[in-house]
Order: sequence, then C-alpha cells, then structure tokens
Amino acid sequence: MPEYLSPGVYVEEVSFRSSSIQGVPTSTTGFVGMTRTGPVRWSNLTSHGPATNEPRLVTSFTEFERVYGGLESIWVNDGSGSLTERRSFVAHAARAFFMNGGQRLYVSRVFEALQVEGEDEDWGVASRTLAVPGGGTVSWRARWPGAFGNVFVSTSVVRTRNVAYAGATGPQAQSAKQGAVVEVIPNGTTPPKDNDAVNPAQLYVVSIDANGVQSFMRGGTPQPIAADAVIQIIQLQVMVVVDDDRTDVYTQLAPSSAQTRNIGKILQQDHPEDEDAVVWLDWDEDAAGPDAPAKLVAVLQGDQNGRLAGGHDGMMIATSSIDGLDADLDDITKPATGLYALDEIDDIAIIAAPDAGTYDDTTECAVAAGYLISHAENQRYRIAVIDGPQGSSMNDIRAFRGQFDSKYAALYHPWIEILDPLARPTQGAPPPRIVLPPSGFVTGIYARSDINRGVWKAPANEVVQGLTKFEANINKGRQDVLNPEGINALRFFEGRGNRVWGARTMSSDPEWQYVNVRRLFIYLEHSIDKSTQWAVFEPNNERLWTNIQHTVEDFLLVQWRAGALVGTKPEEAYFVRCDRTTMTQNDLDNGRLICLIGVAPVYPAEFVIFRIGQWTADASLT
Repeated sequence: MPEYLSPGVYVEEVSFRSSSIQGVPTSTTGFVGMTRTGPVRWSNLTSHGPATNEPRLVTSFTEFERVYGGLESIWVNDGSGSLTERRSFVAHAARAFFMNGGQRLYVSRVFEALQVEGEDEDWGVASRTLAVPGGGTVSWRARWPGAFGNVFVSTSVVRTRNVAYAGATGPQAQSAKQGAVVEVIPNGTTPPKDNDAVNPAQLYVVSIDANGVQSFMRGGTPQPIAADAVIQIIQLQVMVVVDDDRTDVYTQLAPSSAQTRNIGKILQQDHPEDEDAVVWLDWDEDAAGPDAPAKLVAVLQGDQNGRLAGGHDGMMIATSSIDGLDADLDDITKPATGLYALDEIDDIAIIAAPDAGTYDDTTECAVAAGYLISHAENQRYRIAVIDGPQGSSMNDIRAFRGQFDSKYAALYHPWIEILDPLARPTQGAPPPRIVLPPSGFVTGIYARSDINRGVWKAPANEVVQGLTKFEANINKGRQDVLNPEGINALRFFEGRGNRVWGARTMSSDPEWQYVNVRRLFIYLEHSIDKSTQWAVFEPNNERLWTNIQHTVEDFLLVQWRAGALVGTKPEEAYFVRCDRTTMTQNDLDNGRLICLIGVAPVYPAEFVIFRIGQWTADASLT
C-alpha cells in the first residue's frame, strides 16, 4: 500500500486492463557452418582473437558478403599441406535465403584450425610485421582466420598546409593537438606534398604544457624551431584492398594514442570503428620509446609491399564443430561456438546447417543432422531444416530419414541446381551449373510465408526462386512413397514452376506431423512465455489469475481472427482456464501458478478431394 503520511491530494496511476501479449518473430533464421571470413572464436599462444566474435545479424546478401565473405570457394587443408577446393555452401545458402524472401539471418561461423603433428594449432590468421627503427615491431594482422585475410594494406600520409604562426615563446603549430606529428621544413626548401616520402629527420611530436604552449619533441626533449620554418601536420590514410570489388579506406588517422582518432584505436582488434574491418594494427607505442608516433608514420608509409600473408582456410570442419562448444564460464575470451553460439540469440526460430549434408560419408551427414535436431529440441522454440546427402537416391533418402524421429525438424529432398554465379559462360557452351542443399531456399520460403500469410500457413505449394531445376525429378509415384515417411519433396509442375510440395515434420506422432502446426505452437508458447514474465513473484491470488486468463484470451482471439485457429466462434477455437480447478493448495504453497490453455490449430488441406458422380433430377443424395 502507498504511504499517506500528511494531508493532501494524491494522484496515482492504476491499470484497469489486462496486460497484452506481443507475438514473437517467427522468420528469423540461424545458419551454422564454414564461411570465408567473419566472426569466430579462435585462439593461439599469443592471441585469443577479437572479443566481439558472436554470430552477426545480416539483413541482405550484400551485408553477408561484407561480414562473412562472398561465394568464392574455400580451400581446406587435409593436414599434409594438400589443398582441396570446397564450395562455400553457407554463402550460397544465404544468397538463396534472401532471394526467396528471408529478411533476418544470424550466422555462426565454424573454423577448424590446421593441426600438424608435433606443432601448435595453426589458425591461419594473416599478418605482416615491420621493424621499427630503434627496436620493436609494428604488425598488420587480420582480425579473423582465413585466406580472405591475405589483403593488401597501404598507408599514405596526408599533409596540411603551413600551420606555423609566431607564439610568445617561438613558432607554434595552429590546431596541432597533444601527440600530433608535424613536419618541419626549413624556409627556402620546397615543402613535400601529397604522399611524398617523409624524412624522419624532419618529424617532431607535439607536446603541450599546462599553459597551452607547444614544444616540438625529438628523442624525448624539446627542439628549437626556426622562426621562419614551414610546419605541416601529418595524418595517415589507410587503404585495405580486399579484392576487386572491395576496398576499405580509413581517413584522418592520427599516429599517437593521445589523439582521438588514433590509428591503433580506430583499427583495433576488439572494437574498431568499422565493425567489419578486415585488419587491425598491433602496435605498442610505449615499447617503441621516444618519437614513437613519428616512427610509426615513417614505417607505415615506407612499406611498399603491404600484402599480408599466412592466412588459410583451415581444415574441413568435423561434425562436432557444427555442434560446437559451450561458453567457458571461467574465461570471457572463450565464448560459445557452433550451434551453442546460437543458443544465446532468443529471436531465432529457424535453424539450418548448409554444410551438414556435404560430407562424403553419409554417416557424418546423419551425425551433423542429429546435432541440429538436438539443438532445436533443447531450445524448444525452434525448428530445424534438414538437408539430405547430395545425390541421394530414393532408398538413400528413406534410409537417412529413418534414423530420426523429431517434431522439431523437417527434411527436404532433393538438392537444387542453379547457374554458377561465379562462372563466366564460354561462348557456344552451356552455362556452368552447381547443385546446392535445399535448406537455404526452404528457410527463405519459411520466412516469406510467415511474412505474407502467417506462421500457421504451411510453407508448401510455394515457388522456389533462383534455380534451374532440381537435382532429381520427383513425380507423384515417388512422392507417394516419400510423403508418408515425412520427406518433403521439391517438385516441378508444368506451367506452375518449381515448388515445395510437402509440409511434414520428421515425427512419427500424428499430432505433430505438420510443420505449420509445430511452428504455430512454438509461436504461441514463445509469445506467452516472453510476455507474461511480469507475473513472476506477483501475489498468487484470484486477481492475478483473472489478469493472466484475460491476457491469454485476448492474444488467442487475435490469432483466431487472423485465421490461425479453427472454429466458427472463439469458444470453438480455444479455451483458457486459470483458477482453483487448475491448481491445488499444494501448488499454491509451493509458488506454482498453473494456467491451462487449449487451442484448435488449422491443419493444411494436404489432400483436396472432389467427389463427382452423375446426377438426374429424380435422384436423391444419401
């Protein structure tokens, strides 16, 4: 009760309505697998990699390319030095996802370090190290493992005009801040311009005392400057050439840590200004001694061959890497990897592993699919889209399907053929084609169906975009075998295009055999879960029970009106009960509030049957 301790008027806010439930997003998707670059947990003897290595949200394929690299192949090592070209299936799946209507995608990158017997793990992180005069080094390093990090870095200097002016104690440099590097040119000498090579003998570091008076330092001591000298402030510009289509340019960089736009801060390992920066500067200013900023300018500009080296794509990922590792609670530098990294992202409702069906051994494909299904079951509010092994025959895919029984997963068959987006067709020859697992296309269709219709609409009889044909032709006779076993066929129909022609889960329970029914309950359960957290620790009495009952009823009424539930009136579509009939005194004594909810979901019209017979005027219908 509020306290009323003195006479007066008290205005209080109260609520006369029940709380509302907001539906959770259902189209947000998570992929796990190999990419050319991008955030991933890695560590070696000297570095644990950037701290910001959690899965990143991308909302377009252009954004995916910037964060995780493009469609180009990944070259995996077998451990002996032999490289094998491997298609970037996750990148192709992301392209298909957005092409088919997907809008939000999280990607958990997986990387397998190169392991050579008798040597430490090689994480394939590219670098280039330069010697600093007087001792020490400065290094450009890739932020993430992969051959993608073998970029070209060039550093140029940008000079201001003459900023010298006469001060009370001698020449001063207008606008020069603490730690700025200036170039002092004797009067009568033509000042260098643009990116002309710097002369280390003409570089000074500005120091400013408590009175705002500048000193020009070299070797840690102030140096006299001629009154008629030309003074130019030096800044840095870094250009990172990634490939023919991408060049990152960072301007107005200062060489000293005393300045706001210090190059070591803007291009740092953990939290750079550009979160998609490919490289970072490994530079210990204190270890370089006096004149460190001036030395840095001379060394970086003087590096004419700025190609980083040592980056490689590691080994083919093991199936256990798809499952990943949970976060180390005792070491903040070791976050979760693989599917475990997606655990912490609450919005994800659909998951897939485009690499899972690409192993040469079908047993490994099944193990990888099992990890994906276990993840969805443990998370409860997700469904897994499973790919069968490439080139599976009817018997192969049936044998693969027979290894699973889950209401949180759906299997699609066959693989999908597309025109190779990386190849230039030779004149007179057919365009090159490649085959891809269906999960990227199907998850995009899930998202498109959710956005256009709703999660209760079966994501089937939907057109598949961006393909030439399916790897295998599934006709009615073949689907008559596949469909009852919970294998969703991708089929071509003359005049209607390529379509998803199945909406079944991998469950043997008839109650959960349809994808849309499973996903509708996921949506309802997750929405109610998130939006009723306010009830925890509230007084467990009739007022709370009534509030919760009205809250859930209002939410289900909206779903019924939208078409998610069957019934001609709300009473036929759902019921909500939260009172003494759902709780015993023992429940109340132990702090339990139990609300019983029943809903009647809409099932897809999987078999549309028209019965037609001859009829005459004197015939009767029975």
